[in-house]
Amino acid sequence: MHLYDHRSESRQVDAKGEVSEIGGWGGGIFNGGAWLEIADRRVDVQYRDLNVVEHEISEARQGRFHIEALMFHLAGVPSYLVVAELALNQVLRGELPSPDYPKALRETAPHDWLGRAEITLHYAEAAYTSGRKLTELAGAISTSAMMAAHAVLAVRGEWVTNEKRLLERAGLRDVDEIIAGLRAEPRSLENAINEAKRRFNGAVHEAM
Repeated sequence: MHLYDHRSESRQVDAKGEVSEIGGWGGGIFNGGAWLEIADRRVDVQYRDLNVVEHEISEARQGRFHIEALMFHLAGVPSYLVVAELALNQVLRGELPSPDYPKALRETAPHDWLGRAEITLHYAEAAYTSGRKLTELAGAISTSAMMAAHAVLAVRGEWVTNEKRLLERAGLRDVDEIIAGLRAEPRSLENAINEAKRRFNGAVHEAM
């Protein structure tokens, strides 16, 4: 399969907005697209390399994935995101596969995501609590909350395409309470980390 170049076609649409080059959003699975306004309606166009999609389907079936940094995503995006898009999105023209959530991925992804959350909190405890670095610690808790939420959804075998409602879906919206209660005092920051660990592990185990 070959990459279909939507770029020239996007510019022929009666719309205003911004169209990126292939790879203009950093490469990887999220390799470019367009932000358009058509008939007073906002429309996002996202490029996909079909060879990459086929590869990630095969990887997901074997329980393998990687995580890529992406703007506006605290925890980054898993490479199986493109598989999730196939499974969830509506096909407008032609035919596309609709993959089920692979059993192997349900076994590997929760451990990976929860492990990342735990390491993030462990580092935050060592690096930020004694120095009363409230902002850095709040960021670490927020990032690890998204990672733990990914773990919960992976245990359930539920696809994820973005972080917009990830905490709600995972039952972790109450992490807001931890963030809201932070104070720039070592004991307060240590307690917040311990509470975050408790809630994250509890959510994952409850989903099993």
